[in-house]
Amino acid sequence: MPSRPSAEQPEKAAKAVLERLNLDGSAPIPVEKVAKGLGAVVRFSPLDDELSGMIFIKDGVPIIGVNAIHHPNRQRFTIAHECGHLELHRDLLSSEVHVDKQFPILLRDVKSALGTEAIEIQANRFAAELLVPFSLLEKALADTPVDIDDETPLDDIARKFRVSKQTIEYRLKNFYARG
Repeated sequence: MPSRPSAEQPEKAAKAVLERLNLDGSAPIPVEKVAKGLGAVVRFSPLDDELSGMIFIKDGVPIIGVNAIHHPNRQRFTIAHECGHLELHRDLLSSEVHVDKQFPILLRDVKSALGTEAIEIQANRFAAELLVPFSLLEKALADTPVDIDDETPLDDIARKFRVSKQTIEYRLKNFYARG
């Protein structure tokens, strides 16, 4: 069995997950199916607005908690982000933080949203590649030419991938920066 990409290669890890689960063929990526394929259960609950989601292990099963109040696109990103933690940082889920009855937990909050901690940056990069793989973005760009003066195509691409326009802008910036 080939080795998995490391946490320092979150995009490669996301691509490997999509290939392993045979989900890299079309947009939008079924992110809940990805979570299930990684052995996780996704639960939606109303949470404080600052909290997007969390991941913890209960009885050996990863549980991804998602803020039911947030926009569906935000929920999709949260699930993808938590899948990133599951794939890249699984060891931290059992040793990093313990909350309530000793369940290991990682919380998505304002601090993590800033993306200043290495594991949060890695999980965000994983999520971006998982939700908008460059291979599918390239196809979308071929089908929908982007004009710098017209944001309508960006809105259309964002709808196709079921992500925010900001996520598409981030992916485009990185897509064109590849050289």
